[in-house]
Amino acid sequence: MSQSQIIFGFHPIISQLRQSSRSIQEIYLDNERNDPRTKEILELAKENNIRVLMIDRTRLDGIAPQSKHQGVVAKIIPLVIPYKTVEDILESNLTEPAFFLILDGVEDPHNLGACLRVADGMGVHAVIAPKDRAVGLNATVRKVASGAAESVPFIVVTNLARTIRELKNRGVLVIGTAEDGAESIYETSFKGPIAVVLGSEGNGLRRLTKEVCDFLIKIPMLGAIESLNVSVASGIVLSEIRRQRSKS
Repeated sequence: MSQSQIIFGFHPIISQLRQSSRSIQEIYLDNERNDPRTKEILELAKENNIRVLMIDRTRLDGIAPQSKHQGVVAKIIPLVIPYKTVEDILESNLTEPAFFLILDGVEDPHNLGACLRVADGMGVHAVIAPKDRAVGLNATVRKVASGAAESVPFIVVTNLARTIRELKNRGVLVIGTAEDGAESIYETSFKGPIAVVLGSEGNGLRRLTKEVCDFLIKIPMLGAIESLNVSVASGIVLSEIRRQRSKS
């Protein structure tokens, strides 16, 4: 049986109510709040027959310690996402060539949440990440993702290199990003089924991940800074892929 999790903040909880209300067990609200966003949560909860408990700030701090909960916390049981494997995505009725984002060992929950949000905005079909040495879908990730954790399939794999090989065998072009990439993202053609791989915040792509990619590309850096935050890099690369796809 799935264990309950805590999510917090108005945007994530409103998104959860709209997209996946069945996952919410109950909601806790600051009893001193009486603003439009609080009223919206109360209305959505009533529509979906979800229990709301009005409690004081101290109790909220105890339920979601060390978080900026904004006066609203929800207890959820994560539902099984509709796609469990890469094969599920590839065999579904996609309206365009497959589009994957692979994250090689992203450990910062804020970065993962931001990457999910970008992936949702750019029409990525699924985000793939390794099980070990990487952050999962915790409460901070869900808050930063602002609903994208529920809308974008997040596929966790035990062996990332093997998954990349499987993608290549299924006709997906796997492109890694690295400072020593052979060509710029603006010189690369992103046609057909694609998986773009971004590395961890400090170390980039692992050696084996690099080796199994079809080839490596780079984001041209014109200033004094040599590298970008992984979520910023994902925004740049995914938006260029989407730009090219929108022209075809």
